[in-house]
Amino acid sequence: MKETYEFLKVKTQVNYVATINGERPSCRPFGDPVLFDNKIYVLTSKNKSVSKQIAENNHVCIVAYDENEWIRIDCELIDDSDNIEAKKAILEEFDWAEEAGYTLDNPDFQVLYISNATSTILDEEGNEGAKFNF
Repeated sequence: MKETYEFLKVKTQVNYVATINGERPSCRPFGDPVLFDNKIYVLTSKNKSVSKQIAENNHVCIVAYDENEWIRIDCELIDDSDNIEAKKAILEEFDWAEEAGYTLDNPDFQVLYISNATSTILDEEGNEGAKFNF
């Protein structure tokens, strides 16, 4: 998990989360993850289509590239929005979050953590360099 987190947090600025939208794939950029309670968290708003898609099917694929290697994470995103401590950790990590409306009293502030993950780091030719399960 540590290698996956560092790849997403340190090596890249943006990662892409692919979900299923009905019968079609949908992909969008996400920002930095947050490490809290030995889990990798992401945040979104329950008003966004990505939240609704994850509620329908929480199996996602996350991909990022750092100009030398790329990572593919096949996982589930678990809604942990009732976890106030996780939300506090995210608010402490990102000074922009409150200004963007992510506040503890906002019922649409959603936090999700990566679970049941297979994380694979590959070189530019697609050769597998490392594989992690967590």
